[in-house]
Amino acid sequence: MSEPIVTESPEETEAAAARLGARVGRGDLLLLVGELGAGKTTFVRGLARGMGVGGQVTSPTFQLVRVYPGSVPLAHVDLYRLGPGAELADLDLDGLLDAGAVAVEWGDRLEASEDAVRVVIEPLDERRRRLALNGGPERWSW
Repeated sequence: MSEPIVTESPEETEAAAARLGARVGRGDLLLLVGELGAGKTTFVRGLARGMGVGGQVTSPTFQLVRVYPGSVPLAHVDLYRLGPGAELADLDLDGLLDAGAVAVEWGDRLEASEDAVRVVIEPLDERRRRLALNGGPERWSW
């Protein structure tokens, strides 16, 4: 497990996520945890860049799922509008994981397997964030 880091700006948060994204592969499930405005979508933007995924990354709040193409596609899921356990079967997470990697905003609302990696994004002030990885392969780091 990687040690937590502190980023000083949204750009640094994206860069840290991009470094992690270079190690993410098919079947990887990342559960993003953090309060509203913590930087979860910013994190996914960097993750996608590190994975070499195409497309403009935006919050999928009103769509629930956006899939970005790449050699390993990235499914970006947002559970903000869903309560714990509600409608999760409709998302077909297993199918998304078979096809590529999945990053879930508000991931604490999802009961997931032990293989899931929790990415905790903690705002320290307006620009700085503490990023922590809970789980994941040893090769994953910032």
